[in-house]
Amino acid sequence: QVQLVESGGGLVQAGGSLRLSCAASGGTFSINAIGWYRQAPGKQRDLVARISSGGRITYADSVKGRFTISRDNAKNTAYLQMNDLKSTDTAVYYCNADIWEPRNLLRNYWGQGTQVTVSS
Repeated sequence: QVQLVESGGGLVQAGGSLRLSCAASGGTFSINAIGWYRQAPGKQRDLVARISSGGRITYADSVKGRFTISRDNAKNTAYLQMNDLKSTDTAVYYCNADIWEPRNLLRNYWGQGTQVTVSS
C-alpha cells in the first residue's frame, strides 16, 4: 500500500554535493526507521545511513563526516545530504523504511532507486 519514491540523484563532479529525498505515500501510516542503502555494479547492497523514529542514526564508516541523514515526519520524507562526493560513492541509492500500517502491521518497503554518479 505504501510507496517510497527517491529523487535527487544525478551526475556530479568529485568534491560536489547532492541531496537525495525519499517520500512515502499511500494512505494511513507512520514511518518507524528509514534509511539509505547503495549498490555499485558487481557489489552488494550496503547500508549508507539509517535513522530511527527516535532520531538515532547509524552511518557507514565510509560516509561519516560527509553524509547527513535527516527526516521530516510531517512530510513523511527522509533526506540524505551528500557532501565531498567521491568516485567510490557512485552507485544506485535505495530508500528503505519500516512502516506502521493500520492494525499494528509493520512492513518493510524499498524504493526503486536513484542513480548517483560521481565523475572527475
